[in-house]
Amino acid sequence: MNPQGNRFPCGRVDSAASNRREFLKKAGAGFGALALLDLLGSERLLAADVNDRAGARRFAPKAKSVIWLFMEGGPSAVDTFDPKPELTLHHGQQPALPIDVFFGSPGPLMKSPYSFKQHGQSGAWVCDQMPHIARQVDELAFIKSCYAESPSHGPAMYQMNTGLIRTGFPSAGSWVSYGLGAENKNLPSYVVLLNARGSKGGANNWGAGFLPSEYQGTPFRPQGSPILNLIPPAGLGPERQRRMLDLAAELNREHASLHPGEADLLGRIESYELAFKMQTEAREAVDLDREPESIKKLYGLDQEVTRPYGRKCLLARRLVERGVRFVQAYCDDEWDSHNGLQNHHAKRMAETDQPVAALLIDLKQRGLLDETLVVWGGEFGRMPVSEKGDGRDHNPYGFLVWMAGGGIKGGVSHGATDEIGWRATENRVSVHDLHATILHLLGLDHERLTYLHNGRRFRLTDVAGSVISGILA
Repeated sequence: MNPQGNRFPCGRVDSAASNRREFLKKAGAGFGALALLDLLGSERLLAADVNDRAGARRFAPKAKSVIWLFMEGGPSAVDTFDPKPELTLHHGQQPALPIDVFFGSPGPLMKSPYSFKQHGQSGAWVCDQMPHIARQVDELAFIKSCYAESPSHGPAMYQMNTGLIRTGFPSAGSWVSYGLGAENKNLPSYVVLLNARGSKGGANNWGAGFLPSEYQGTPFRPQGSPILNLIPPAGLGPERQRRMLDLAAELNREHASLHPGEADLLGRIESYELAFKMQTEAREAVDLDREPESIKKLYGLDQEVTRPYGRKCLLARRLVERGVRFVQAYCDDEWDSHNGLQNHHAKRMAETDQPVAALLIDLKQRGLLDETLVVWGGEFGRMPVSEKGDGRDHNPYGFLVWMAGGGIKGGVSHGATDEIGWRATENRVSVHDLHATILHLLGLDHERLTYLHNGRRFRLTDVAGSVISGILA
């Protein structure tokens, strides 16, 4: 008998203590379940596929492949495809509202140094420095109201490629390769045609992030042979090389069995196999000398100024023709024009105008344009005010991208910036919207193409994005 009185007779427990114990029990089990789920997902041991790629293929694809013409550095919309009469009218005047710029000290409004004319049945405006693309405007859908989050090249490049301004996330090409797989087992599904100087942010722009490493972009060099070691050393025949690769694969698999969950080890095995297969088909694919002289001339390979980007555009066509899913072709110099915009932009247009137009013409003549989505644009645009007297600063608030080919309605213009080209105001298009549209045209639902990582389903478009229906055929 308890002289103080027993508040908790036999068979009863303190309700507060019970609640605490239940909470800790459930919380511990919940965290453990998350860890187990991630482990099983990475090992592909769940009864149901936690990464149901097939479930993302919900639409009839309009395109089989993508060629992304990446104009790194930020081309100016008001100096290429989106002229603003108000800039000409108020040239040299201060804008009505203060404009925040990346480098500070904005100058007055600056008109375009180029003249513009309307072209095609669509009457699209094109500056006088791009006569070849001007003849193709009825194939293009101009998206004039794009906006992004960062005014700095590196983060902006990451966002345009991966959807986020931070590093460590899969690029669009990696998501496409993951979602659709390889059409040609002897070539990479995702190829990046590099420039000689290197891109801001480097390989993070075409990396696979947390996806298996087999889905990362395969870089092709801009000079010399695009791929090193395509030709085996003398004395190393195919049979001997096959035996060497089989032994290496056996050792790698044994090593991988001792380190479960290390997806990069499996990716290494896949890369060795792909490299072996590429020694036959890739050697033929990158050999531009097989093309007739008329095609080389069409792309400008006979001219010093157009040859570098012309080679990339022609190689891009040869790659998608052979089943490569995603090709990015980086321009060989930046559009970044903080001063001397007139000469600087004119050089970039001279280098890319004929090759880009040739790509559209060549794809169409071969019946490939209907199944190839072509994307043109940079990581952001440029300001309507001057910098250093004759240049323009970075502008992520309103810029232009155009698309053509598979599933795109040609000869249309979508969205608009304000009267001076500073901010997107009409039918604004985010980077997530661009990515959602690319995936949609490939037959993929951007909301269902996911990958389980750290207990969360990630996707290219994060938690946003809408398909740009106004540019679809």
